[in-house]
Amino acid sequence: MASVFKVKPFPSRLFEIGKGIVETLRGRGYKAFFVGGGVRDTVMGIPPKEYDITTSARPEEVMNLFKRTVPVGVSFGVVLVMENGFKFEVATMRRDESYSDGRHPDRVIYTEDEREDVKRRDFTINGMLYDPVTEEVIDYVGGMEDIERGIIRTIGNPYDRFNEDKLRMLRAVRFAARFNYKLEEETLRAIKDLAPLINQVSAERIRDEIIKILIQKNPGLGIRLLRETGLLKYILPEVDNLYGVPQPPEFHPEGDVFTHTCLVLDRLYEITEGKVSPELALGGLLHDIGKPPTFSISDRIRFNGHDRVGADMARKICKRLRLSNKQTERITSLVREHLRFKDVFHMRESTLKRFIGLPYFEDHLTLHLADCLASHGSTEAYEFVKRKLKEFKEEEIKPKPILSGYDLIEMGYSPGPIFSKILSSLEEAQLEGLVSTKEEAKRFVLERFPLDSYLNTSSSKSE
Repeated sequence: MASVFKVKPFPSRLFEIGKGIVETLRGRGYKAFFVGGGVRDTVMGIPPKEYDITTSARPEEVMNLFKRTVPVGVSFGVVLVMENGFKFEVATMRRDESYSDGRHPDRVIYTEDEREDVKRRDFTINGMLYDPVTEEVIDYVGGMEDIERGIIRTIGNPYDRFNEDKLRMLRAVRFAARFNYKLEEETLRAIKDLAPLINQVSAERIRDEIIKILIQKNPGLGIRLLRETGLLKYILPEVDNLYGVPQPPEFHPEGDVFTHTCLVLDRLYEITEGKVSPELALGGLLHDIGKPPTFSISDRIRFNGHDRVGADMARKICKRLRLSNKQTERITSLVREHLRFKDVFHMRESTLKRFIGLPYFEDHLTLHLADCLASHGSTEAYEFVKRKLKEFKEEEIKPKPILSGYDLIEMGYSPGPIFSKILSSLEEAQLEGLVSTKEEAKRFVLERFPLDSYLNTSSSKSE
């Protein structure tokens, strides 16, 4: 028996076009409803970003009804319908048989009974139907009640739902964190029991779900729930190992490294106003993973070299998660460089400019601020660098080279390792403001790298 509730939709072009698709399907005698996250968000008072549609029409019938369609998963009854710049996933009502591969049903059986269709879905909050014509929620699974109670619960037996697709365990955590809900008792027990099976899921799917947890609201809670459920030690054991690692209380009154990391993630979300990039979020998650292997106690607790060790570990994690080379470089740079802010007050101007000139420096600065706010609270270094950024002009931070390798050849130098030394030294002189013209640059090079001395060294090596 369904519970029916009147719920006003959010007025939008998305809603109106989706409603039109439902009306077109119904006009041909088919059943059709909104289903999934769009319905859940409507009930929760969140403007939906999409509406999925479930219908009794078969895939070929859907494709015949609408001009622009893409058969994205016809074997599972899914067709993408494109109308007025919007995309709608239209799925034929079905019930699924066994899942041999732990992701896709071996066989789907189409049905005209919407109750059968919602029973195959993952969680009660995602299993409600919405009639956009009557503006009513039709709830066969108790989703409305679970939203009122703040609970994430599977539809039916949690062991069955998670065995059908192991990724659902991560999705349960993601929804619980995003909405600050509790995992229902049986659902939580099933995740704890089945957690070792999560590595049957491909690295790419695990990566995508981790990123969704990190860039949504309450990312710190998401990581804590991953640990509570036992999933974290299977997907990110290096992060799980942060738990219980003590820190010097004078710098970290918040507690252990795990607690600090969760707080950093929450601060990143706040600082960026919910627009944290995946690379910055992963940098925040991994910035202190080098602390457990470098932990020592002398005069106080120390983690000497944890930035370098952590960067190497981060690189291996990125490779395991199948991240691109560009993403990997951004993330490992954040881990490797995050301690340099403590030295900014004493850096030579050229060194500071080189630091500020790092690619994606804004990410480094944001991570440093989050790191401070999640620990001792002092933002002196952050404010100092912000002032310097205003003082320095763009061309001072990343000056155009005055001399090239061709210029050095014309001056009498032969190509070789000396070139990189000369050009690096010259760039430093530019950053210090010691040279600004080609003539000054040539004089600087000839004084620092005398041509006679250089030629004598080269000739003695050739002999």
